[in-house]
Amino acid sequence: MKDRNLALEAVRITEGAAIASARLMGRGDRDAADQAAVEAMRRAFDHIDIRGTVVIGEGERDEAPMLYIGEEVGAGWKNDNSPRVDIAVDPLEGTNLCATGAPDALAVIALADDGQFLNAPDTYMEKVAVGPECKGVIDLRESITWNLKRVAKALNKEVGDLTAIILERERHADIIQEVRDCGARIKLIGDGDVSAAIATCDPSTGIDVLFGTGGAPEGVIAAAALRCLGGEMLGRLHWRSDAERTRGIAMGVSDDDSKIYTIEELASGNVMFAATGVTQGAFLDGVHFYGGGATTESVVMRSKSGTSRRIRSRHRFDRKPQYSWS
Repeated sequence: MKDRNLALEAVRITEGAAIASARLMGRGDRDAADQAAVEAMRRAFDHIDIRGTVVIGEGERDEAPMLYIGEEVGAGWKNDNSPRVDIAVDPLEGTNLCATGAPDALAVIALADDGQFLNAPDTYMEKVAVGPECKGVIDLRESITWNLKRVAKALNKEVGDLTAIILERERHADIIQEVRDCGARIKLIGDGDVSAAIATCDPSTGIDVLFGTGGAPEGVIAAAALRCLGGEMLGRLHWRSDAERTRGIAMGVSDDDSKIYTIEELASGNVMFAATGVTQGAFLDGVHFYGGGATTESVVMRSKSGTSRRIRSRHRFDRKPQYSWS
């Protein structure tokens, strides 16, 4: 990507997806909200001068009408000088959050130099994530208790003062119990482990560590964001079937089921990340509509410079007709 700051262009993509899906907030149709975000992203890519390949998308080609894994996007495919980039997208991170009007739904995109994202299959990934102060202290091979003690020491806190963020799922019952037995605090969330991982890097959230198993594609996107913020994340794939494992190995992941992926293996090189709030959240404001337009809040980050920018935008639909559909 050389020195071109594509993240400032990519935010136009997340803004479009956020506005499109926000129109369906609270209507109870997660699929319709997700499809609106996908279609908006797809249109926006046509205005970005890149030769992009989707490596984290909405599924395989036969499962997704748009933004499928392997799809080529961008306006630069007829120009050999346009940069080639890997693209990881989650057009609507937190589909249930949007469908119910709950906080923290986001439209998300990450970009890296060609070949620098792990081609993560649509399976589960066990994750642990922390902020910059805790780099080098976490280990997925160790227990929750061991990790909590190490995080507490790095932050100069008591274990009882820590807050872990965990997806509220049946599969996490043992993790939740162990955190409670250690005396640490917990924030349980219904969806959105990308924003949860990012929260570990923002002291204002009060979140110290993320534990649990979620989507592997979301793990790669979260790793991209944490690379920009100086945080750390480790991941280990958890296959749900032999067919998933076979497909994953064909996509290039390790056939060693015990392999722990470092943050650099998940998202390496020069990484850029952009996200726009869909529903009101702790991380970003949601989309607010007014007569003839909308306002959005986004974050744009780069691993090369360590820069993180917040962008508040006011969109006028008479001048941006691509945002004005019903």
